[in-house]
Amino acid sequence: MTKRDFYEILGVKRDSSEDEIKKAYRKLAMQYHPDRNPGDHTAEERFKEAAEAYEVLRDREKRERYDRYGHQGLRGGYGSGPAARDFEMDLAEALRTFMSEGIFGEFFGQAAGGGRTRDMKQRGNDLQIPLKLTLEEVAASVNKKIKLHRYVKCDSCAGSGSARGSQETICPTCRGTGEVRQVSRSFFGQFINVSACHQCRGEGRIIKNPCPDCRGEGRLEGDKTIAVDIPAGVAMGNYLTVRGEGNVGPRGGPAGDLLVVIEEKEHEFFERHGDDILYDLPLAIPQAVLGDVVEVPTLNGKAKLDITPGTQSGKILRMRGKGIPHLNGYGSGDQLVRIVVWVPSKLSLKEKELFLQLAETEGVKPPKSERGFFSKIKEALF
Repeated sequence: MTKRDFYEILGVKRDSSEDEIKKAYRKLAMQYHPDRNPGDHTAEERFKEAAEAYEVLRDREKRERYDRYGHQGLRGGYGSGPAARDFEMDLAEALRTFMSEGIFGEFFGQAAGGGRTRDMKQRGNDLQIPLKLTLEEVAASVNKKIKLHRYVKCDSCAGSGSARGSQETICPTCRGTGEVRQVSRSFFGQFINVSACHQCRGEGRIIKNPCPDCRGEGRLEGDKTIAVDIPAGVAMGNYLTVRGEGNVGPRGGPAGDLLVVIEEKEHEFFERHGDDILYDLPLAIPQAVLGDVVEVPTLNGKAKLDITPGTQSGKILRMRGKGIPHLNGYGSGDQLVRIVVWVPSKLSLKEKELFLQLAETEGVKPPKSERGFFSKIKEALF
């Protein structure tokens, strides 16, 4: 059975943040929880499916492997140990994942083993930049230098947001948890509403003496140049995820990711079709009639190509392995050479006389069909 895409299951984009993925999972887990859907096998499968997707996407290493190789990356071919197994959750595993996120207590109105744990440091935003490549670069594994303008850690306060010599204090409202809980009781039982603390904005700490350089943000705008390895065979619209090279989060928060989106520059000679490339080769009439050995450009220099006598305009010749390498695979596409017989638009008197003499011979006239085209169609139908 073909597995659905994990991002599709959770209803999130591929560049979604960890918080967005967690929020989407919680919503689905609450909707399809077995206790809310007793006896509903479809809901149970949806619950397990959501837990399986979340188990992979919440883990940076597993997510990176999944982004590169898909479901195949979670099998033994791309790693070893528990992270490389083919995930197939049963209901017990899905319930454990659900409970480990601390939503058990929110769902049933009671604590589950000491309450929630949460990362109170806000993650920085992801960055997305386009990277234009020539077909020659696409055909080869290249290393590209990319200049980024982004939020970087403030050196003055080492990213803490506090001025030198001062320290942050625990938020008195949430007592450092970053969240406040409101408990209400009704005939149906106890309900707990959990929200981010308004005083510390969910961070659990308060900066009393902000850093004068970053004004308490713990980060500043800055430039950085990084090197990115581009594998051979990428195509327009493909993207590479560079973990931790996005914006730094405020006040010591982890950095987001950098998404490098591939774009292709228009080539002077070649037209790309998947991993094949197409080249139009103009031939003079004598070359097409008599045959020739010609030199054609390729992505790796020039190569010789045999033109057999009597080659017709529009014929496509194939040069094996001269195209784009297959991404994450073996071998390459082909270079397709389309013959275009060039017909001169202006002739000298001598050239015109030669063509007139040639036109009188039977060998240069196209063959006559014994039956017309429509006669053949009529015969095939009736």
